This record gives sequence, C-alpha cells and structure tokens, in this order.
Amino acid sequence: MNTMKLITALIFVVFSTNSFAYGSSSSSSKKACQKPTFSQFTPSNLSVVTAQSEFSFLASSSTNSKSIEVSVKKQVIETHINKISGGFAVTGKLPASIQGNYARVSIKAKGTNNCPTSDGWLLKIGE
Repeated sequence: MNTMKLITALIFVVFSTNSFAYGSSSSSSKKACQKPTFSQFTPSNLSVVTAQSEFSFLASSSTNSKSIEVSVKKQVIETHINKISGGFAVTGKLPASIQGNYARVSIKAKGTNNCPTSDGWLLKIGE
C-alpha cells in the first residue's frame, strides 16, 4: 500500500516538473530587445567648438530613424537623417545660445522592435 502511494506521488512530481519546464522554455523564446547603437561622433568627445558648429554621428541599421531625437542643453535640435549602408548618418547644428560652456549632445532613439536607448557626447563650446 505504501509503495502505491509512493509511486502515485512520484508520478505527480514528474508531471508537474515537466509542465513547469514547458512554461519556462516558451518564455525564453521571446524576442530579445535589440537596442540601436551610435558611433563616429564628430567632432569627437571633449572637442572645443564654436556655437552653431555642425555635428554628426552614425546610427545602426537597427534604429527606427523616425524615433531619433537629438538635444543640447534640453533644446531639441533639428537634424537631417540620411540612409546609408549599415545604418543612418545624422547631422545637425549646435544652437547659437550656448557659448563658453560645456554641452552634451544627447541622443534618444528606439530600435526597430521599440527598444529604447540613449547616448551622446560632451563638447566644449568656445566663445
């Protein structure tokens, strides 16, 4: 009688373990977040530039080009985005209002699967 209870308990344990394993494998098959990347910042980090200088950078092909937003000192900057092989070339101009200060060129964008990311670099604005 005790062996029958033991066998029944083992059967329940085996079935419940298999059902938990099945549930975890389906969650691991979800698509991973693929964040866009940015590179080739021009002028380079910590360069001394003047107000209204042009800047540029490259965004990877996994970037949703319509989601790219660039700001400097909380001012949204108008940018020009061109499709190139391997991604997007982004250009813009620093605002005239920031002089004699450090300013971060901040980039926010989403990937093609809506994964958000941010990046940027620091420039010294000469007078």
